[in-house]
Amino acid sequence: MTEDYKNKEEYFETLFKKVREGDRESFRDRFLTLHERDQQELFHLLYPENKRKIAAFLTPEEFSEIFQWMELADQEDAVTYLPEDFMVDVFNYLPTDILASFVPLTDKENIEELLRKMDEQEYRRLQEILSYEFETAGSIMTKEYFYVSEEETTQEVIERIRAFGNRAETIYYLYVVSKNHELVGVLSLRDLLLAPESTKVRDAMNHQAVYVRVDEDQEEVAKVIQDYDLIAVPVVTHDQRLVGIITVDDIMDVVEIESDKDFHEFAGISATKGDELGKASPVTAAKQRAPWIIILLFLSMLSGGLISVFESTLASVVSLAAFIPLIMAAAGNVGTQSLAVSLRNMNDEEEQDKDIKEILFNEAKTGVLLGAVSGVVVFGIVMVLYNDWVLSLIVGLSIFFSIIISSVIGTLIPDVIRKLNFDPAVASGPFITTINDTLGLLIYFIIASTLINFI
Repeated sequence: MTEDYKNKEEYFETLFKKVREGDRESFRDRFLTLHERDQQELFHLLYPENKRKIAAFLTPEEFSEIFQWMELADQEDAVTYLPEDFMVDVFNYLPTDILASFVPLTDKENIEELLRKMDEQEYRRLQEILSYEFETAGSIMTKEYFYVSEEETTQEVIERIRAFGNRAETIYYLYVVSKNHELVGVLSLRDLLLAPESTKVRDAMNHQAVYVRVDEDQEEVAKVIQDYDLIAVPVVTHDQRLVGIITVDDIMDVVEIESDKDFHEFAGISATKGDELGKASPVTAAKQRAPWIIILLFLSMLSGGLISVFESTLASVVSLAAFIPLIMAAAGNVGTQSLAVSLRNMNDEEEQDKDIKEILFNEAKTGVLLGAVSGVVVFGIVMVLYNDWVLSLIVGLSIFFSIIISSVIGTLIPDVIRKLNFDPAVASGPFITTINDTLGLLIYFIIASTLINFI
């Protein structure tokens, strides 16, 4: 943002005016000083008739930089409103991983026609990435990377970087390959610049290159980048041939997507491959949620059945009914907390090696402490409100034991599901909550039936 236009709204309004007036030069002078993030925001705010004019104001290469920052809806608007030939050129300039992430999600009917008009080499690269299994390293890698031969000198490499480096996604790492394009090492930009000009690459490179396979899951790729503190990781085939790289910015997108997916599974909402959670049609969303809802309905019926079984107990002391929501809430909340802690520990290398018995014992001890504090507090409140020590004892003990059991159940279920080779995230909050609600009620009614004669 320039000094003359510190206010973004004022700056944008000036640009809107330049678009309406068709003042290309003034528009470019101001627009190209913006960060790409702000440029895409301005495109988003343009009216459709003004979006159509962008092709006359910007080159395809300039617009390709903006396209990379756009959400799917804005990318589809670009395909809709801008000329086909212009968008074909934009696609040619785009990194293959960006285009490969856009194509499977868009529902534009003419997208295949546009892709076939691309440069033959770029189209072939795109098809290669699209051929890999969804959510694997191959499907998120980019083909724009810089590689060198181990026989080159550092001076020769520097000269090539000056000539062609702008075509690569990143040049902070240079990947060293053999004559058969097998990955044999990696040369950092720092080591390249510090080495004498006549040094051979093989003498300056790191021979222990960290890499991932093309069919490796994207979550494992994220873990590798995190563990080794990398800004990019090379992708190789099973015969060690280098085929692409994955950069840390792509992995940040993966982490966000996986977090969203785990959150929805935690809530009992599954998603099919390629679906954007929250954007599915009502029919698709209903199909995804129906199995969990039906399971939870049957589990909830157990709670209703328990109330019927202990109907005589409730009839004897009507005030017991007032505390049913309290018991269910305490059990469900503690169980969900334990589940969250359990899932976090499963993703923590230091915690993964712990024996499940040790984890359960620690969580049970936590449950005892939480239950004791909660039980005492509830006992005191009920005494103040009802002046009945037996009723207070029933509710206090129920809270105490419910919290202990809920802590153990919330910790145990994810481990059981993992051993059954299912994703532990499907041990969802609603599932744990419903189970613990039922167990909490059972504990409550058993204690009440035992002590009711003293009321």
